[in-house]
Amino acid sequence: MTSPLRLIIAGAAGRMGKALIDAASIDAGMKVVAGTECADVPRGPTPFPVEADPKAAAAIGADVWIDFTTPAATLNALPHLAQAGIKAAVLGATGFTPEQQEQVNAAAAKLAIVQSGNFSLGVALLCALVERAAASLDQAWDIEILETHHRHKQDAPSGTALMLGKAAAAGRGQTLSDLQLPPHFGQSGPRQEGGIGFAVVRGGGIIGAHSALFASAHETLTLSHEALDRGVFASGALAAARWVHQKPAGLYSIRDVLGL
Repeated sequence: MTSPLRLIIAGAAGRMGKALIDAASIDAGMKVVAGTECADVPRGPTPFPVEADPKAAAAIGADVWIDFTTPAATLNALPHLAQAGIKAAVLGATGFTPEQQEQVNAAAAKLAIVQSGNFSLGVALLCALVERAAASLDQAWDIEILETHHRHKQDAPSGTALMLGKAAAAGRGQTLSDLQLPPHFGQSGPRQEGGIGFAVVRGGGIIGAHSALFASAHETLTLSHEALDRGVFASGALAAARWVHQKPAGLYSIRDVLGL
């Protein structure tokens, strides 16, 4: 009988941490062996050790480290993984600065990392559709990425919105940094042709809703996705863990996991 995949869940007491633990608990092929959480965060009893220090958690040993915490916490943990013999990680934190992303890229020289702003199958397919639509429609079609999240979301635009923007830019044969428009506010003047804009809404307990709006002078096309439960992200992250744990070191995306 094959041994279950051993997981360490960073941020075990958080919303996504709990969703990951719940999803892994009903999967016979998965076993959570440890977690991390800040010392000042209340947490109930768990059947596995929860450490405040990521180095102590990594030392317990696992096949895959799953981290949906924050960029700073993720980057604090990554150097300890390879040292402890952990060879793979699934990273779902968003809001990395370019400099922080370079640190993730450097860590991928030693670790097999799946990094994504969203681990839902539907969003991965949405990105593929947005890229195709952007490639099919000319510069006369404006592109706006709209995203809505709960009031506690700290980064904007969301990681998922940026994924959609990058997909749209790729469809046009360019990078998002070349095409991203500044926020619409005040006397911003006419819209720049060919640019990609973002609109952000924060409120209540909304898990996540994203749309890519393509608008010409005569018609509009909207491609959209709405998450109804955080379990969709947890199941995608576990699928990524299952896929990446035997991969060579490198940086992978959810589209790599799904073959899109």
